[in-house]
Amino acid sequence: MKDAIYVSKENYLKAILEAEAEGRQVISATLAHWLEVSAPAVTMALKRLKRDGLVEVGPDGIVRLTQTGRETAYHTALRHHLIERMLSEVFGMEWYQIHEEAERLEHAVSPAFEAKLREKLGEGGACPHGNAVLPDSPAQRKQRGELPLSEAAEGRRYTVVSLQERDPKLLLFLHDAGISPRQSLKVLRQSYDQTVSVQLPAGESILGRPAAEAVWLLPE
Repeated sequence: MKDAIYVSKENYLKAILEAEAEGRQVISATLAHWLEVSAPAVTMALKRLKRDGLVEVGPDGIVRLTQTGRETAYHTALRHHLIERMLSEVFGMEWYQIHEEAERLEHAVSPAFEAKLREKLGEGGACPHGNAVLPDSPAQRKQRGELPLSEAAEGRRYTVVSLQERDPKLLLFLHDAGISPRQSLKVLRQSYDQTVSVQLPAGESILGRPAAEAVWLLPE
């Protein structure tokens, strides 16, 4: 079994890689927020990661992965992706439950089992949230014609193509609000208070801006 420090390294590296893939600049506060840890814990972790040659921290406080750190982070992200697909496609686990489960399991997968997952599932498919191994940046999404719900036009119909999956609480909130991947919806109102009202098969639902920014759509 891997020790807690090594698991922590994997979590930090994956978080940095995912943030970079989304086009963000990573600072200590970003990691503290995403990983729900204290600022001193982040400082200690970054010292270990720098010592091990996995990250660099610039004078501006921006955290960047080294080549070795990037390779380690991608391997962890791939394991997470494969486990999510296994839980959904093989075991039928609900999409809003699998991210947190995959977070736990990604550290316990042996190389032999990982090889079997690659053989059965392949590496190119999307996870049940509609995402590839690494999230695309907003600019890449918009080049494909996608847009976040927070920017969708009133009166138009859209299909949900992907959900930001970092936060299990957000995924459960979206499920409870009636939002799910591959679902069709109609935008009713973009309100002054930055809430968005949408028409769903089960009725009208209202989302605040943080949730609406996590839902990516394609026009129908």
